[in-house]
Amino acid sequence: MAIASIAYTAAAGGLALALSTTWLALRNRMLFIKTRDLLAADLTAKDGMLRELDSATTAFDEAFLAVEGDVVRLVWGEDTLRHCGEALGLKDLDPSAAIAPQVVQALGDTSPEAAESLKQLISEGTACRFEVFAEIPPNKLSNTTAGLTLIVEGRASGATAWLRLAIAGARASLSSGPFAQMAEHLPAPCWICARDGRIVWVNAAWLRAAEATSLEQALKNNLSLDRNADALVMEALEQHIRREGFRWLTIGGQRRAFQVIAEPLNEAYVCAYAIDVTEAEESREALKRHAKAHDETLDALEDAVAIFGPEKQLTFHNRAFEKLWDLEPAWLAERPTHGEWLDRLRQKRRLPETGDYSAFKVRELEFYGLTHTADDEMWSLPDGRSLRVVRQPHPLGGLLILFSDKTGELKLTSRFNSLIQVQKSTLDQLNDAVSVYGSDGRLRLRNQAFDRFWNIEPDDMTAVMDFAQVAELCLPLVHDRGFWSELKARVTDTDPLARAPQLGEVKVSDGRLAQWRTQPLPDGATLVAFSDITATRQLETAIEARDEALNESVRLKRDFVANVSYELRTPLTTIVGYADLLQSQTNDNPKQKAFLDSIQSAAQELARSIDDVLDMAQIDAGEMSITRSEIRLLDVVAEVGLRLSDVFKARDVAFDYTGVIEAGMVRVDAKRLAQCLEHLLGNAIRNASNGGAVKLNAQKDDDNLVLEVAYTGRGIPYHVQAHIFDRYIGRERGGPGLGLALVKALVELHDGWITLESEPNEGASFKIHLPGQAQPVRETAPDTGPKLELVETKKDTGHGNDAAGDPVVDVA
Repeated sequence: MAIASIAYTAAAGGLALALSTTWLALRNRMLFIKTRDLLAADLTAKDGMLRELDSATTAFDEAFLAVEGDVVRLVWGEDTLRHCGEALGLKDLDPSAAIAPQVVQALGDTSPEAAESLKQLISEGTACRFEVFAEIPPNKLSNTTAGLTLIVEGRASGATAWLRLAIAGARASLSSGPFAQMAEHLPAPCWICARDGRIVWVNAAWLRAAEATSLEQALKNNLSLDRNADALVMEALEQHIRREGFRWLTIGGQRRAFQVIAEPLNEAYVCAYAIDVTEAEESREALKRHAKAHDETLDALEDAVAIFGPEKQLTFHNRAFEKLWDLEPAWLAERPTHGEWLDRLRQKRRLPETGDYSAFKVRELEFYGLTHTADDEMWSLPDGRSLRVVRQPHPLGGLLILFSDKTGELKLTSRFNSLIQVQKSTLDQLNDAVSVYGSDGRLRLRNQAFDRFWNIEPDDMTAVMDFAQVAELCLPLVHDRGFWSELKARVTDTDPLARAPQLGEVKVSDGRLAQWRTQPLPDGATLVAFSDITATRQLETAIEARDEALNESVRLKRDFVANVSYELRTPLTTIVGYADLLQSQTNDNPKQKAFLDSIQSAAQELARSIDDVLDMAQIDAGEMSITRSEIRLLDVVAEVGLRLSDVFKARDVAFDYTGVIEAGMVRVDAKRLAQCLEHLLGNAIRNASNGGAVKLNAQKDDDNLVLEVAYTGRGIPYHVQAHIFDRYIGRERGGPGLGLALVKALVELHDGWITLESEPNEGASFKIHLPGQAQPVRETAPDTGPKLELVETKKDTGHGNDAAGDPVVDVA
């Protein structure tokens, strides 16, 4: 039972399994048949759709390409793709070869923009759209023979980039149609450019301007109307907006002005045309030059000028306007209105003071309705200036205002009137009879002394009297009519020789002697003055008599000096002679010898004083002259040093003249120079301290010779220095004191001068400056003069300059 049950159960299970499997198979078969039928219907529909799409693309000359990475495949539009390849210049295309990659590469080679667009589409999935304009060989397409436009669109879908190539149409259609026929007759050059900037159509005016016979020739020779105009067209293509520009072009050998306009027609073409605006531009330039010249002229004026336009805004002002009102240039550049300008001036208190500013402002703005120049007006400003204001309508509309600063003119007028009054008052204070006559001979001005001089009553004079009428009133005192006629000629004659200043004298009937003078004045008038010189002539006569007496006294003085000097020299010669005789006969009596030495020294001093007095008298009389010659300065100094050697020894004073050894030759009067040096050295010896030194230096400075005599010892007090060269001041004791005064006079005869430098108790320095040394002189001269021995001394000997033992010239 168990086995049978198991078998029965197994058989029943197998049968159920078989039935289930059969039913499932039948069901699946029904599903598969249904799915097959659905897929077959869908395939049929899609196949029809693809055939329709293929027909559509063929009808519209389109091709689709799929780009996945580096793989480019054609989806459909093989014929269109082949036509595109031929138009892009791809030759010998193999039907079996894949031409899609070649076409994509050729599209990228057409322009950098196309290459960049394709690169971004493939690498980044950026959508793009651009156009390519290409030429195709003849007879390749039935609807075009010159060229075509390829429209390229790109989209990304997932990892695939899709390219759509469409043939938009041929350029041949541009030359047909009403617009093209109308444009052919326009006088302005017109042309159409494709997206790549190439010209695809031109009119006849463009061909004439470019000097081309056809568009093909222009493209072949790369002709263009203007490169800047081409750039303007490219801007319109890139920005898809209207662009305008101004260019000067040479058309037919003439330089013409054109307004170039580039107008986008669609995404594929731009139309450009050039309008001749030469006449308008020349008129505009002429107007600009005229306006500029007008502005420059106004800017050069000293008067302030402002022009307000029809809108009452400031359109022009000159520099004088800025300076007059002290306004900021930046604020004026903003073109303020007339009212704003008035408000600004009121804030700065530069308008005339008024109780009702609003009424003043309204009245100023009412001048814009002027049809003629308004009456002049004077403005008195708070700062004291006075302005003349002129308003007139501007030819281009608006108002022109002119401001003239009359402050200075008014001041000058007032000053002139005051000057006339001062002049008249001044003339009235003069004792001379003064009258002024114009070039027409009429009396302009006279003083009160004129009426008194000629005994004329003021009521007899009128303001319109001429010279002849004045002369009639003066005839009772001067009867000579010829004198008055000649004087009138000097007043009214325009000849410059006749108008020269003149001077003369005339006798007056009342016994006076009058001197008359004429003086031309700058304004063409003539001044005539009469002076009573009666007392002057009498005084001159007295002065002449006194001068004669003075000359006689001078002559007597000179004679007296000469006689006295002669009378003194005669006994002086006797004294010196007997003193020499006694000196030779004196044996060894020291006292007698000392007495005789004193007599001889006093006699020599008296002789030198007499010579000084005579020399000074000659100089005062102007009878002394000098004779310059070329001498060696060292000889003159040595000779003077020998004459004073005994005095140097007696005073124990060293004489250093090493400073003159290199002086060489000089041009001086040797006698007078020695006389000057002798007086200066004598003065130095008298004032030098015992055991001191006297130095004599000389140096040449171009044309000047400078001699310096300096000594150590007593200085010269400050109160004496100013008068040291005056007569009778040079010595404190003994002699007439003419030494230094004579030195000064002799130096001045050489056209030179002498100076003094001294400090109390420190000695003094006298410097003689002698010009006229630039003449060529000999460098050497015969050495025939006296000599002094050059000895080096030390300080402990009482000679020399310092303890170091500098070389000095001592008397041997």
